[in-house]
Parts: sequence; structure tokens; C-alpha cells
Amino acid sequence: MNLTGPILVFGASGQVGRALLKILGHHGIGFFSSQADFKNFSTLFDLLKKSSPSAVINAAAYTAVDLAETHESLATEINGKTPGLIAQWCTQEQIPFIHYSTDYVFSGEGSHPWQENSPVGPLNAYGRSKLEGEIQVQSAGGNFLIFRTSWVYDGIGKNFLTTMLKLGKSKKTLEIVNDQWGAPTYAGHLAQATLQCLSSALLSNSFPSGIYHLCNDGETNWLNFAHTIFQMATQKGLPLVIEQVYGISSSDYPTPAKRPLNSRLNLDKTQNTLGVRLPHWKVGLKECLESIGGNSNESHSS
Repeated sequence: MNLTGPILVFGASGQVGRALLKILGHHGIGFFSSQADFKNFSTLFDLLKKSSPSAVINAAAYTAVDLAETHESLATEINGKTPGLIAQWCTQEQIPFIHYSTDYVFSGEGSHPWQENSPVGPLNAYGRSKLEGEIQVQSAGGNFLIFRTSWVYDGIGKNFLTTMLKLGKSKKTLEIVNDQWGAPTYAGHLAQATLQCLSSALLSNSFPSGIYHLCNDGETNWLNFAHTIFQMATQKGLPLVIEQVYGISSSDYPTPAKRPLNSRLNLDKTQNTLGVRLPHWKVGLKECLESIGGNSNESHSS
């Protein structure tokens, strides 16, 4: 990667931020939310100037999907307005900016994988706030990559995998939604692919700014994801008491924020333009479970 200075990562305590900084080592500078207040851009501006980065990756976000329904203005500031301001700074400094978006910008209709140019139509406040981020970053111009991803997890944060492992040690039966489809994405793979995409973009004759879909390959629903988690965890000898997992519809499990039923993302543009395609989601799950090993019994926070 032809960069002379460090890569600055916002969201250092998050799943993707942690993974990025682990890969970058001394080439990365990470800031936690306590250090980088996305509600006060002046503090971010100071951090950006002092760090003198060669590139900026924004892995910070307001991710409380249900809470965003009653705090949409805050979610929009953190997910929309502030990333746009960071992108403007990067444009002025002529350095690349990478920002993560989500499958939640789509309506979830149909069953075909969404393409980057498919019509957007978020169903909830979180999705609207992330869509605003896409708009703001694009309007800033410059060299940027926006990565829409889906169902991100690791072995440490608060996510579906760690929740299933925790419940699987205490519950014999569980009910899991079976009509929402997408691709579980291992944060370690997402981070590695992000840096590969950045390297590819820097080597291009003209930096290919735009929106790209970046998630693990394949598709599944939450029920099958849970089944696979328990199957692989049992094979690894993790202590589980779960015996049966039942499928239910989204209507049987109402939440404040409506979730899209179809979160499938078409990955062809990313592969064709940047030469990057993530492994199948089962490969990601296997690697994640191997990485946490015996630590799966511990209590972690995101």
C-alpha cells in the first residue's frame, strides 16, 4: 500500500475498528468514541490535523437500530453529518476516505441481491441516517470508498454470534427469525478486504471513488446462521446445552425498528473493479470461532 503516513481509524473500540488496527499495527492510529466525539466536529478536526494521516477510515457509527427510532437526529448527526465533514477534510487534504454503510439503506423487498445502483428505501431511522452518510460523503467529492456491508460480527463485541453462544450455554430451546436473508460478515474478513480494496484503488490509474458492496459471500437467514453457529461450536467442544432452535417470522418478533427481509448484496462490482471478494460466510464463522477458542465463555462488551 503506497502510503507515506499512518492510516487513521475512527471507531477503534468497535468490531471493524479493532480488526483494522490489529492488521495495521504501527501503521494505524485508532481513536475511541471517548476521544473522538462525533457530536463535536471541532474535536475530530484537531485529531485529524495532529495525526497527519495518509488515509482515514471511519468505522465509528451510531448502531443502536431500535433506539434510533426515538433518537433519529442524533443518529443522523453521527452517521450522516459528521462523516460528511470528515470527508470534506480528506478532500481538502487530498487523502482517501473510507466509510462504512449498510444493507439497511434498502427496502428489503424481493429476493434478488441488491446492486450498488439499486433504488434505496430504508425502512427505519438507522437506515435513513446511514443513507444520509452516503449522500454527504459523495457530495464531498475527493477520493472515497463507501462500503455497504451486512450482519457484522466478531468474537468479542455484542452481536448475534456472541449472543447465541451465551444463550446456548443456558437455554435448551430458542426461537429465531427465519424470514430475513443476508450474509453474516466476519469483522476480521471485512477489515482485511477493506485494506485490500484501498490498496487496489491506490494502484488504479484513476481512484475509483464510489459505493461498493463488501460482505462475506453466500446467503442465509438468522435461523440457519444460529444452527450453523451451534453446530460449529459443538464440534469445537464449546459447552452448550441448546437442544432445539425453532424458526419464527419477523411478525412474531416485533421490534421498534422494522428490519428488511432481503439484505442480499450483489458483490460483482467490488470484485470487478477492485479485485476483492470475501470468502463464504461459513469460512468467516469458522475462523471467528477458532479465534475466540476458550475465550467464548468470557463476558465481553463492544
